[in-house]
Amino acid sequence: MDNEKQSPYLIVGLGNPGIKYRKTRHNFGFMVVDALAEDLKLPLKKLKYKAMIGEGRLGDSKIILARPLTYMNNSGDSVWQLAKFFKVPNENIIVAHDDLDLPLGVLRLRPGGGASGQRGVASIIQKLGTQDFARVRLGISRPPGQMDPVDYVLEKFLPNEEKLRDIVIKEAVEAIQVFVREGLSMAMNKYNGDVSGT
Repeated sequence: MDNEKQSPYLIVGLGNPGIKYRKTRHNFGFMVVDALAEDLKLPLKKLKYKAMIGEGRLGDSKIILARPLTYMNNSGDSVWQLAKFFKVPNENIIVAHDDLDLPLGVLRLRPGGGASGQRGVASIIQKLGTQDFARVRLGISRPPGQMDPVDYVLEKFLPNEEKLRDIVIKEAVEAIQVFVREGLSMAMNKYNGDVSGT
């Protein structure tokens, strides 16, 4: 029996809890997991290890969707406890997060690597003790002019950015499902790129 097939998958969206952060750029990861939960009809109704989670199946695999409520900088507190509890191997963890280094409209899946200044990812790396877990990097572009990136990520998407944002969310939802069903390489081949058509 293929043991990897039997191991569950943990799909994490990063963001900050609370109404005031709801549509901000920093909550791009939350938006993706919420859209995935809706698509798979797996509502995030249960509170476990400081995260709202939904459990179900995708194909042959058990999946756990999670939205940590720890605030971004402490996301690792929740993620490592969930991974431990559900016995999820690192290669079956995928984390969706906003990324300043990519333009809005660009989606990148990657197998691991550093945090590139993303504090939620940094917290997960620190708590898991490894960089080897998959990411869905959701481009939000760099802030204009001299604007502080901290202020920029906590702003809502502009009305003229919403269409691209929604396309990226849809692509990310599909990419995560391909990751679970067919593996990371297949998902990277299909979805790494610019969805804006430019």
